[in-house]
Amino acid sequence: MGKTVGIRFKSGGKIYDFDCGAFVLQMGDAVIVETEQGLGFGTVAALPPAAEEATPEESVVPEEPPKVPVQTVPATAEDDLPQAAASGSEPSAPAEPPAQSAEPAEEIALAQPIVKQGRQLKKVFRKATQEDFEQRRKNEELEKEAHAFCVARIKELGLQMNLFAVEATFDASRLTFFFTADGRVDFRQLVKLLVKNFHVRIEMRQVGIRNQAKMCGGLGRCGREFCCSSFMEKFDPVSIRMAKDQGLSLNPTKISGQCGRLMCCLTFENQVYHELRAQFPAMGKVVKTKEHTGKVVRLNFLRQRVALRLDEDREVEVGLDEIIK
Repeated sequence: MGKTVGIRFKSGGKIYDFDCGAFVLQMGDAVIVETEQGLGFGTVAALPPAAEEATPEESVVPEEPPKVPVQTVPATAEDDLPQAAASGSEPSAPAEPPAQSAEPAEEIALAQPIVKQGRQLKKVFRKATQEDFEQRRKNEELEKEAHAFCVARIKELGLQMNLFAVEATFDASRLTFFFTADGRVDFRQLVKLLVKNFHVRIEMRQVGIRNQAKMCGGLGRCGREFCCSSFMEKFDPVSIRMAKDQGLSLNPTKISGQCGRLMCCLTFENQVYHELRAQFPAMGKVVKTKEHTGKVVRLNFLRQRVALRLDEDREVEVGLDEIIK
């Protein structure tokens, strides 16, 4: 089988599988890959799995090699055509049918395209060169220029939208403007001004407040970089019930992130707290120990302790193993 490699196009973004072919890549290598929109600049974020060691049965060499050569079936023109890119470029001509070969069928299969989940994987085009890094630098300058120009036009037109990022394709043939807004925005006049100034394809994309935090990045109340922009690939549902189960304060300012929504990290340990809670008595239940009888008022899952109210003025904290079940 061919080798697949995971490519990430931006920090904290989703990792996509590509066919690395004959390239030997390392973590963090910059590469140029084929995408639906043409060539793209990405970074290696996941290496192909190590080849499994052959079993003793596979490693035994037969006494006599097969005498009958393996006849390969020529691929049809339709099967041999590469997947056309979104830019409308014509596919290359099909390769010549392979001649007869005496190699085992397993060796011939190495040249076949990788198919995953019913689709053919795009390939790594080449390792990034100095010219590619220079093109990326020019794209970043174009993005800054487009952002400043668009913000000025938004103010002139009086549109109720918050532009926070601009992304250019690797060949600078399209600019995508990301913004947030409370409702629908009529930006048709804005698009006309952008096309007239930059002479490229323009795409306006409205996203949620969580996606804005993911793309812009920043520091959370813990002092670390946002989880969504550093390693999270997708957002999981977060509920106030998770904060209750973990015994956290329900003050919105203490359990909300910079985006104003509930912190994503509430989901990280939620399953562990569910498993620990199953070992503890329910809140308000009357339990007994060798020395006390009281009602459960607080639970400390991490320290395995339970707070009991003995009467109106007295509370005592006991270990979970001290409770008589």
